[in-house]
Amino acid sequence: MLVVKVLGPGCKNCERLEMHAVQAADQVRIENPNLEVTVEKVTDVNAFLDYGLLKTPGLVINEKLVSSGRIPSQSQIAGWMEEVVSSEG
Repeated sequence: MLVVKVLGPGCKNCERLEMHAVQAADQVRIENPNLEVTVEKVTDVNAFLDYGLLKTPGLVINEKLVSSGRIPSQSQIAGWMEEVVSSEG
């Protein structure tokens, strides 16, 4: 199971990152049909600090901050998801 969190106040960059994360999740599910992936939006500033996020938007995969202050590509996000799946598998 993958839990992906998009951290941000809800700006256009946060929405774009969320869209990339959802598309990446769909891509990873094609190769791993039994994999559960959830994408959550987190807007609570206190939660940002819990992950050590200093600049939004942020991306967390299974409670690990993998990106901050930028919008990674869909393929880059999918790669991070696949790394987590293979390391836990």
